[in-house]
Amino acid sequence: MLLSFRRAIGACLVGVCALGVHAQSSPTTVKFDRRKGVVIEKDSTFKMTIRFRTQNRFALLSEDGDDLGPTGSDIRIRRTRLRFDGFVLSPKLQYKIQLGFSKADLDLVETTTAQPIRDAIVYYNPDAHWSFGFGQSKLPGNRQRVVSSGALQLPDRSIVNGLFTLDRDMGFFANWTNHNEHHELQVKAAITTGEGRNANPNDEGLCYTGRVEWLPLGTFANEGDYFEGDLEREPKPKVSLAAGYSTNQDARRAGGQLGEFFPGTDERTLNVFIADALFKHRDWALTTEYCQREVVGEPLVEEESGTVLAYEGRGWNTQLSRMVGKVGYELVGRYSLVRPGKRIADIQTAREEAWVGCTRYINHHRVKVQGALSYAWRDGHAAFDQPNTRWGLWFQMELGI
Repeated sequence: MLLSFRRAIGACLVGVCALGVHAQSSPTTVKFDRRKGVVIEKDSTFKMTIRFRTQNRFALLSEDGDDLGPTGSDIRIRRTRLRFDGFVLSPKLQYKIQLGFSKADLDLVETTTAQPIRDAIVYYNPDAHWSFGFGQSKLPGNRQRVVSSGALQLPDRSIVNGLFTLDRDMGFFANWTNHNEHHELQVKAAITTGEGRNANPNDEGLCYTGRVEWLPLGTFANEGDYFEGDLEREPKPKVSLAAGYSTNQDARRAGGQLGEFFPGTDERTLNVFIADALFKHRDWALTTEYCQREVVGEPLVEEESGTVLAYEGRGWNTQLSRMVGKVGYELVGRYSLVRPGKRIADIQTAREEAWVGCTRYINHHRVKVQGALSYAWRDGHAAFDQPNTRWGLWFQMELGI
């Protein structure tokens, strides 16, 4: 399977080279944009933007808060992605395809089947207000999840995102935007399989997701509401307020689109509520989000073939950052809290986590170097000598176009 995908990528690159040669004697143009990647375009009938990125990580982890000696590590190529997007025949008919090639991207950390396709979706945009999509893409969930993993301020997303996130799914998507010079309102909806990316059809339940975003002070510069940090150094205050809800009926996995499969033929309906807010102004950025999940039925599924927990509870996440100087340095801090629901409180404990980090942006989020220190604890016992405390020292480099 991997060999066939390598051949497919090779064929795409050969085609790009051929287009570049052809561009010398035709209206087709090939150019490089520092923020967008390699752009191939022919009037209003064809456009393809090609981007790649790799994310390399080195982390040392401890098992006790009062012992800084490393007892574990996370050293790997965390992500390697290749992305194509643009339009065919008309700017109204758009597409996005994204492939992943690291071990984690391929889902080979927890499974034995490679899953290289992350996004494969076609959009029809009849006018400036509406957009309709069919294919596989991210659901309109919590902001930190929808923001690209290549546009994060810290090496990884929060524990709140890890437990409550909505992931990629296959189905129908619709977006409506109402914009003027003073504010913007976005309404997003999706009807999908609920089984996650590249899933086999195996149940009758579907996932219904909706999200509303309101930008009361106007739009962010260069779509800054969908990358972390105030890299655009907004001269005027900008705010985004959002809320969403998803019900995944008869889900086969403990996290809906992610997580372990329930044993046997067991299924659960998962209801998730999300609210988040974002503020940016003059180097400062503040984001906060709240997530809550309810499991319809018993969250702990026990069968002879195994036991799986569908986590229910709530979580909060807050992140504050400031750009420092004029050469692209940023300081950031994050605090996250997760509390289990009453039905699982006897087998799950509250979890908290704090991060501080520094990033050097070389070319926006495309090329950057990140360093961070994390500390995690449980049940409110943050003292270093308490059990279940853990330090992490992180270094990560992102290189892409």
